[in-house]
Amino acid sequence: MILYTVVPNDLVFPTDGSEFSGQMMMDYQGVPLLVQQEENNYRIIRVMSSDPAHYLNDQICPGEFINN
Repeated sequence: MILYTVVPNDLVFPTDGSEFSGQMMMDYQGVPLLVQQEENNYRIIRVMSSDPAHYLNDQICPGEFINN
């Protein structure tokens, strides 16, 4: 199916809010992170810092697991 419209995809295909229910903001070692809780650990979704040095840290890249 091809849909030609000027309406943004988010309005045409809304996401379910339950997909984001486990996500939260966390400050880990002074770096603000968006994480998702999975059992006893947290999986990093996004680094929310404006400091470029935080993005070079291998321990806090998206997809890594941390425990709080």
